[in-house]
Amino acid sequence: MEKTWFLLVLLLIQMFPTKGSYSSVAVVAGAGGGGFGVGGGGGFGVGGGEGGGGGGGGVWVGGGTPNANTPDSSLTVAYKALQVWKSAITSDPLKILDTWVGTNVCSYKGVFCANPRDGSTTTLVVAGIDLNNGNLQGTLVKELSLLTYISLFHLNSNKFTGTIPNTFNDLISLQELDLSNNQFSGHFPSITLQMPNLIYLDLRFNNFLGPIPQDLFNKNLDAIFLNNNQFNGEIPPNLGNSPASVINLANNRFTGNIPTSLGYMGSAIREVLLLNNQLTGCIPEGVGLLTEMEVLDVSYNSLMGHLPNTISCLSEIEVLNLGHNKLSGVLSDLVCSLRSIVNFTVSYNFFSGVSQECTKLNFRNVGFDFSGNCIPGSSSQRAQPECSVIPGGDLNCFRIPSARPCG
Repeated sequence: MEKTWFLLVLLLIQMFPTKGSYSSVAVVAGAGGGGFGVGGGGGFGVGGGEGGGGGGGGVWVGGGTPNANTPDSSLTVAYKALQVWKSAITSDPLKILDTWVGTNVCSYKGVFCANPRDGSTTTLVVAGIDLNNGNLQGTLVKELSLLTYISLFHLNSNKFTGTIPNTFNDLISLQELDLSNNQFSGHFPSITLQMPNLIYLDLRFNNFLGPIPQDLFNKNLDAIFLNNNQFNGEIPPNLGNSPASVINLANNRFTGNIPTSLGYMGSAIREVLLLNNQLTGCIPEGVGLLTEMEVLDVSYNSLMGHLPNTISCLSEIEVLNLGHNKLSGVLSDLVCSLRSIVNFTVSYNFFSGVSQECTKLNFRNVGFDFSGNCIPGSSSQRAQPECSVIPGGDLNCFRIPSARPCG
């Protein structure tokens, strides 16, 4: 626990360095908890609490007592904004908001204070809000946009409803927005794309619907989590413009092809998850350009055609899940020679054969599942009548034949 708070203090010091005139660091109240991962790896935790506990208390970086009585000071403005928000929260079973009394907002549970990075003031500002697992019910209010110094806004696992206020583009310092596992609704909140410093966007497990804007993939976002909503339409063709390390669009209603630009995402990408949508067409030939990617999951769609041999260029891939599609052809030596593979799933497709290299995967301690296909002499395959007509048999996937597709 103490280690978690120490890491949090270090994080806020990085985001909001203290002035030389302040020498002490005091951590006030609260029980820390789990965090989240930015990009592909582990991240840091602020607030939270185990098993649905409330967020931690305020963190004072710089020591001393914040002067919240200065007219029109940042903390005075924050006090007004937080009190308006408090009045819009209709259920607080964990009594988190019982601490939101008085003008010293740095002592509020789930509110974190620090000195601003730009040195615009020597007083503390509200630098982060973490109410993860708070089980709070209510709505967001436009007054929250007055918290212009806030870098972290985490509301994971609550019961907030409604939409994201259009004033949120005033949160010019916000870097991480986690609204996951709530009951937000409406179309994609495009206001989030007007936050100039946002790098982590997590909207998963909500009730958002409709198409996603092309501009999403033009922003400098490192992590994009939109899974488990009701988004639909085609994935924008400029997917490959994104500099993200993680993109999760799983469990929605996306249709159409996987954009061919996928192969041009660059070296930062580590995870792409498109499973359980309604995608059709071919797996793009350019997928092999993503040589640093570690996880690719396009299972539970309606993808067709043969696999591109360029898949063999995914030298760092550990998890490759192509199961429950309509893919066909023979799994070649090239495809089964991935050096870093740990789990390779092609189950419930229409593959008609596997190469000798594929049969060696189990001896390499690779989880290789090819059940539910049309491979003669293998167990747990489709019945022969199902294999008589291959879906997408006349589909031209524009495959480039090459004995050495990786150059």
